[in-house]
Parts: sequence; structure tokens; C-alpha cells
Amino acid sequence: MAVHVIYRTIVRATKSGKLVEPFSLNDLIKACPYLDKYTCMVFLSKHKQSNPGETSELFEMDSDGKFKLIRPLQYDL
Repeated sequence: MAVHVIYRTIVRATKSGKLVEPFSLNDLIKACPYLDKYTCMVFLSKHKQSNPGETSELFEMDSDGKFKLIRPLQYDL
């Protein structure tokens, strides 16, 4: 899945109330069971603030390891 597809799915789930922020990986899988758990784990880590690969920063991770979308949302969502 492309970055935009997974990200768009997460944004839609939060906007619809299916996924409440801050969310864990398990919360994401419960809200979007058609997403692959391993892919989501990698995606969230890869796109969190201050990621080592310097890829796009789409999520904040709190001290409990839960995620929130960084606003403003990216990709015109």
C-alpha cells in the first residue's frame, strides 16, 4: 500500500470516530481490520516525528507509545 492509502485510511477512521486519538497499533487494527498489522507497525514508526530516516512526519508519538496525527493534515486531507 502506498503512503497516501494508509495515511488516508487512518485520517478517515479518526474523522469518522472509528479511531480515537491517541491510538495504539492495536486500536488501529481494530478500527481498520483490513490493514496488515506489520505494515501498520512499520508505517507508524517510519512516519513519526523525528524518525531516523527523515521521511515525512505524519504522527506524534506520546510517552505511552500512542499516536496522534500531526496537524495540519497532509496530502489535502
